[in-house]
Amino acid sequence: QVRVVESGGGLVQPGGSLRLSCAASGNIFSISGMGWYRQAPGNERELVAFITSGGSTNYGDSVKGRFTISRDNAQNTVYLQMNSLKPEDSAVYYCKAGGRLRNYNRSVFDSWGQGTQVTVSA
Repeated sequence: QVRVVESGGGLVQPGGSLRLSCAASGNIFSISGMGWYRQAPGNERELVAFITSGGSTNYGDSVKGRFTISRDNAQNTVYLQMNSLKPEDSAVYYCKAGGRLRNYNRSVFDSWGQGTQVTVSA
């Protein structure tokens, strides 16, 4: 009932920048938080950055000082500005949205997008 769609991935040289976008849509009553996670081949999925509806943020240690997460609450959209990219940042980046559905029970939802590939290479 909730669709999460990422965009903005691609190929970039080391030291370059990319901006990812993620939009959640559907039968949404409220969103409590949205975040970005990534998974490289052979690795577990890891937290990149997360932001709550109140604007509190949390970053993975490896991206602190280089990545910035921001959010447009009115559009249920979250952005990830990635600067000073390194080859080790290469991965599939997934967006997750959590909140409550617009139904009788205000059921809790936790929805993932399909992912967008980021490749950092010369």
